[in-house]
Amino acid sequence: MNRIQNLFGIAYPIVQAGMIWCSGWELASAVSNTGGLGIIGAGSMYPEVLRDQIIKCKAATAKPFAVNVPLLYPSIEEHMATIIELGVPIVFTSAGNPRAWTAHLKSHGIRVVHVVSSVKFALKAQAAGVDAVVAEGFEAGGHNGREETTTMCLVPAVSDALDVPVIAAGGIGDARSVLAAFALGAEGVQIGSRFVATIESSAHQAFKERVVAANEGDTALRLKPLTPVRLLDNAFAQKVAAAEAEGADSETLSELLGRGRAKRGMFEGDLEEGELEIGQVSGQIDAIQPAARVVEELVNGYRSLTKGMSDPKFQW
Repeated sequence: MNRIQNLFGIAYPIVQAGMIWCSGWELASAVSNTGGLGIIGAGSMYPEVLRDQIIKCKAATAKPFAVNVPLLYPSIEEHMATIIELGVPIVFTSAGNPRAWTAHLKSHGIRVVHVVSSVKFALKAQAAGVDAVVAEGFEAGGHNGREETTTMCLVPAVSDALDVPVIAAGGIGDARSVLAAFALGAEGVQIGSRFVATIESSAHQAFKERVVAANEGDTALRLKPLTPVRLLDNAFAQKVAAAEAEGADSETLSELLGRGRAKRGMFEGDLEEGELEIGQVSGQIDAIQPAARVVEELVNGYRSLTKGMSDPKFQW
C-alpha cells in the first residue's frame, strides 16, 4: 500500500472528485463502498443540506469518505462545524488559503487535502500542514488554474517539490492515464468527469447524456478574469466567449454569469443557458455506468497494464 491508501484507509488510490451539483451522498458512498474514496461536494449545498448528505452517506457506507469544501463558501463556518460534529474523517479544501482551516480540522483528527494548480500553491499548502495535495492540471473540469499548466507538467513538478503525497487530477479517465499519473510521481488520482456520467451522480440526466455525447474540442477554459472554469460549448459558453473577445472585465463577466447558472445547467438540465462544467476527458466518455463499474474498470485495467512490473510504487 502507498501513502495515499494508508492515509485514507482505502483499498485503491482512486478519489472521486467533490463536484458541485454532481457528487452527493449516493455517488460518494458508492465509490467508497468499492474501495476508493468518495467525496461529497459541499460547494453547492446549504448547511442543512450538507448535514443531511453526510448523515445519509454514513448510513450507506461504513468505509471512509470525504467532503470537499471551497474555502470561499459564504457559510463555511457552519459547514466546518457540521463536518466536525458528524465525524467526517477527511476534508478536501479548494479555492482559498489552506491556512484558514487546516490546523483547526487536524486538531479534531481530520485528514486535510488541498487542491492546487501550481508548485507555488502546493508549497503553501504543505507549509499550512495539509496531509496531501491534489495537483489539478489545465485539462480538468470545473474551476481551474489561471496558469493553464497541464497535468503532464504539473504533477512531476509538484511531486518533486513536496514531501507530502500528491494526488493527480485533470484529464484522468481510464487505466492508461492512471498509470501515467503514477509514472509522473503521483500516489493517487482524483477523477471527476467520468464519475459525472454515472447512475449515482446527482447531475441531471440531460447533462450526463451531453457529457457522453461530447467530442474532442467541445470544452474550453472560460471566465479567466473572474474564476477560470472549463465549460462545454453551448449558448451560454458562446456568450462568454464573445464577451471575452471584446475584452470584458470581471464585473461584466460576473453580470453575465449571474446567480445559479451552474445549478441551472448541471442539476436542472438546461443545456443551452446553463453553465456546463466538465473536463477535456469528456470526449472519451461513451456510456453512463454504475460508479462501481467505473472503479472496477480502472482497477482491472491498471492491474493488467502493470502486470510484471517490479517497482513497488506501481503496485496496489
